[in-house]
Amino acid sequence: MYRAFKRVLRAHPYVVLIGSDCPALTPADLRAAARALKAGADAVLSPAEDGGYALIGLRRVTRRLFDGIAWGRPTVLERTRARLRRIGWRWKELRTVWDVDRPEDVARLRKIRLRQVLKRA
Repeated sequence: MYRAFKRVLRAHPYVVLIGSDCPALTPADLRAAARALKAGADAVLSPAEDGGYALIGLRRVTRRLFDGIAWGRPTVLERTRARLRRIGWRWKELRTVWDVDRPEDVARLRKIRLRQVLKRA
């Protein structure tokens, strides 16, 4: 993520990255992230129910935010918050969402998709 942010921030004032495994994120979430960054937040996060985050947006980047994080653990969000505090950045958190990491998440996704299909019928 560090390299992606570093590269894109050379040409753009802010960047928002989302997890490809998060069907709960909506266009409104992306707009809210952009608004927070435009309003001056250094970072924006959308917490995930499992203790990580599904969206991260930045106006600047440092390796300290990402290096040594135990990715995939339930402590990712809390460690990221601690690092943001330590480096003195202002951040905003959006709504908490769920992502698809485990078999039970796939079942949840199937259930939601089935409801959507039935709604359209």
